[in-house]
Amino acid sequence: MKTLTFNELRRIKDSLPDGSMHRIAEELGMDVETVRNFFGADNYKEGQTVGIHIEPGPDGGIVEIDDTTVFDRALQILEESAK
Repeated sequence: MKTLTFNELRRIKDSLPDGSMHRIAEELGMDVETVRNFFGADNYKEGQTVGIHIEPGPDGGIVEIDDTTVFDRALQILEESAK
């Protein structure tokens, strides 16, 4: 489990290179809308929930991530793009 603020999660999402949502979805075998939902979107007609829980609080609220697979892959992409 990973805990961070919603604004931290959005900063990570906003730092990802173009096409990262599609790349993560393809690599993990999930719908791109599900990946977007992980980062705070709420399109549940096309995507599904992804094991994050958002509670109101400072800095956009607190996010608890049950399954860090999408989060970990996003961090790997950020590391790759920094090189």
